[in-house]
Amino acid sequence: MGIAELFIIAVGLSMDAFAVSIGKGLSLKDIKLRHYLSVGFWFGGFQALMPLIGYLLGATFTSIVSDFDHWVAFFLLGIIGFNMIRDSFSKYDDKQDDNFSFRTMLMLAVATSIDALAVGVSFAFLSVDLWVSVALIGITTFILSAIGLKIGNIFGNKYKSKAEFTGGIVLVLMGIKILVEHTCF
Repeated sequence: MGIAELFIIAVGLSMDAFAVSIGKGLSLKDIKLRHYLSVGFWFGGFQALMPLIGYLLGATFTSIVSDFDHWVAFFLLGIIGFNMIRDSFSKYDDKQDDNFSFRTMLMLAVATSIDALAVGVSFAFLSVDLWVSVALIGITTFILSAIGLKIGNIFGNKYKSKAEFTGGIVLVLMGIKILVEHTCF
């Protein structure tokens, strides 16, 4: 898997954190550097950590599932993507919370990075440079989370569902690409 494909996956994975950051931006009157660093490090850090954990779990089972690994990657990316697309259409109104406490940010970071754990499992079955992947996912999420915070502060809830929808489409398309590459070529 090339750097361009990894970057596309990183952007797709970061869309949940981007959407939550938009919500955080809505709740703030004045954004300070500590807010940018908080969303960046929490979301970027967990988005980097989870694929690493997933990879280690997946690598344990590589020899068992090597004949159908592309189906595993397709299935995981597809499920994650479809869930993000479905969530983008939900009509519930999130309560805006300006709390940046350890507990709050930990819960949000874990919740927004669960999909990255599953992607890490699929990385174990694909040809990827783990450290480049982890770094790219973390850095991309850090940057997009900071951007999301600013967008939320300026524009409001307008882009949250579009971000989730786009991230879901990207992950589904990457799953299809992996499946096609391994079954047709």
